[in-house]
Amino acid sequence: MSRTVVVLGGGISGLAASYHLSRAPRPPKVVLVEGSKRLGGWIRSIRGPGGAIFELGPRGIRPAGVLGARTLLLISELGLDSEVLPVRGDHPAAQNRFLYVDGALHPLPSGLRGLLRPSPPFSKPLLWAGLRELTKPRGKEPDETVHSFAQRRLGPEVASLAMDSICRGVFAGNSRELSIRSCFPSLFQAEQTHRSVILGLLLGAGQSPQPDSALIRQARAERWSQWSLRGGMETLPQTLDTYLTSRGVSVLRGQPVCGLSLQAEGHWKVSLGDSSLEADHIISAIPASALSKLLPTEAAPLAQVLNTITAVSVAVVNLQYRGARLPVQGFGHLVPSSEDPGVLGIVYDSVAFPEQDGSPPGLRVTVMLGGSWLQTLEASGCVLSQELFQKQAQEAVATQLGLKEPPSHCLVHLHKNCIPQYTLGHWQKLESAMKFLAAQRLPLTLAGASYEGVAVNDCIESGRQAAISVLGPESNS
Repeated sequence: MSRTVVVLGGGISGLAASYHLSRAPRPPKVVLVEGSKRLGGWIRSIRGPGGAIFELGPRGIRPAGVLGARTLLLISELGLDSEVLPVRGDHPAAQNRFLYVDGALHPLPSGLRGLLRPSPPFSKPLLWAGLRELTKPRGKEPDETVHSFAQRRLGPEVASLAMDSICRGVFAGNSRELSIRSCFPSLFQAEQTHRSVILGLLLGAGQSPQPDSALIRQARAERWSQWSLRGGMETLPQTLDTYLTSRGVSVLRGQPVCGLSLQAEGHWKVSLGDSSLEADHIISAIPASALSKLLPTEAAPLAQVLNTITAVSVAVVNLQYRGARLPVQGFGHLVPSSEDPGVLGIVYDSVAFPEQDGSPPGLRVTVMLGGSWLQTLEASGCVLSQELFQKQAQEAVATQLGLKEPPSHCLVHLHKNCIPQYTLGHWQKLESAMKFLAAQRLPLTLAGASYEGVAVNDCIESGRQAAISVLGPESNS
């Protein structure tokens, strides 16, 4: 009789795990359990007036590296090649990114000329920071905050302007709390291996075998910086849902898990309110803190560790303007915490993907709100109204981009606890969790954004790796 694997969570990580389980030569019985009525997690696309696409979550995927190639391979396997909207290397959205500092937009330096000349908001050419970095000794600590690492290796300006902004843009987090080892492992490894981040990145970590397909070769030849899908990013989870159903995977929506208990012979009982499931193995692709509340008393040490992996909220405000023009062309801009504690950045959606502007076309931008401003509001217990977020976003767009007219369309969504925070020492939490699972031989595998990467590519890979660990090495597809 074949094994039953229950996958908790129908976000992109759980969908990817189910996908790879279902494609095994001898697939187990797979049951995907999602608490809400829809699949896709934070990936959500809404069609607005005139057919415009508004992304409430991720709005593009990077094709770079092995993980980027693997996601493109998935796209091809699902028959979605013709739906891909690429941003090619010569496009303004690939070449131009900005920082908003001292009330002005500044292009981030790129290329040799950008490094050799002074580029505000930095007081000296970034070449000096690079030369300084090459001469710095290797750090001795097993982990360090992103701010401390950047300040030590690249100087205070790069730390407080560039790395602060990047941490806000990627993690909606604080560079003085986030871990360099867990948030930017390639930078940490470069220093450990080559003593210098710059040398390490130039020399690389050795070539991993890359998957190959026509789409991957096209992305490489055209130097794509990112890509989306014509009907929005949610096309990916929707297509995975259809595929899984065709492969005999049971997909249960609107079924929140109430608890997990271990039965005789190491089987799981998954309680779903008024019913339950039996499982030989569980892949958990729900947030670590949510899993911690479901685990049985035998797994209390694991629950304690998982409960310390916290997440922050982000308010996403999608705005569309008729007849408006941006002052610059690029992907968007980031805002350091010293400039505005609440506005993380603004994405210029229409520059990267004009195909999604609708008819008649209207300029689309997305304002990301969060940081200490939102954390203080949440802690104070005051009402977090849509009007508050819309007002904050429109003020940011008026001040930072000069778009002072009221928008023709506006969507406001508060994503509570949506981005896990890999704070200092996160690697020790993962090590502790893995040791406990191995020592107790628990038939439980962890996947999702809580552990080793918050980007879509990372989540898809975590689902793939979880499936491989359940199926065994011969399944390594």
